[in-house]
Amino acid sequence: MTITASELLAVQGSRVLRDDTTVFAGVGVPLLAAALAQQRHAPKLTMVIEGGIIGPRIKPGRLPISTNEMRAAYRAQMLPGITDTFLFAQRGFLDYGFMGGAQIDQHGNVNTSVLGPDYWKPKVRLPGTGGANDIASLCKEVIILTAHEKRRFVPRVDFVTSPGWLDGADTRRRSGLRFGGVSRVVTTLGVFGFDPETRRMRLEALHPGVTREQVRQQTGFPLLEAPDVAVTEPPTADELAMLRALDPERRFLG
Repeated sequence: MTITASELLAVQGSRVLRDDTTVFAGVGVPLLAAALAQQRHAPKLTMVIEGGIIGPRIKPGRLPISTNEMRAAYRAQMLPGITDTFLFAQRGFLDYGFMGGAQIDQHGNVNTSVLGPDYWKPKVRLPGTGGANDIASLCKEVIILTAHEKRRFVPRVDFVTSPGWLDGADTRRRSGLRFGGVSRVVTTLGVFGFDPETRRMRLEALHPGVTREQVRQQTGFPLLEAPDVAVTEPPTADELAMLRALDPERRFLG
């Protein structure tokens, strides 16, 4: 069975989410992952979408392409203003933040602003923060979904758009961000966490068929390893069928 990178990310990401929790999900693969979790094992998962949508039930075959599109509001519980969405996060009501990024470093900081050392004359100017900084700063737990490539996994991001653990150890707390932080990075090669003392990224699980050497070759900094590196369960036929029904036009699944 052929599985695309986006399908792998969506399935593995969905498995991290739990029932009776809230998730701030971005459109695309994060939203697919949240919708899949809601359909399979977390029916009481409450999705929050940046455009001001609380508690929707994403309709299969009608996946929204924007956070402000009304397809994202199907059977929603609330439609508050966009600023209220971030106020809920600020008040500690949102458990998970789901996000991606162009670059991520060994302390979980994410860059979606510029590539290159000069902010004013970058090699590439990226879309910017949107709500990503708020998600990374205010949600109780942040989960990053991304393709695993050496150009993405760098020792230090060119620009900190969204704070992870900043410089490691307790620097996030000392900066004024007294809760939250990146707990998991789910990639096309494996699942990664962070050492509780140094807050450096560490390998916690490999996807089937992936080796430690492959991970090291595609990571631009030395990785720590958990005491017991697990192997994830591959996506099941049932999971893939439900996922593909959500995005039959494969706008996000590739």
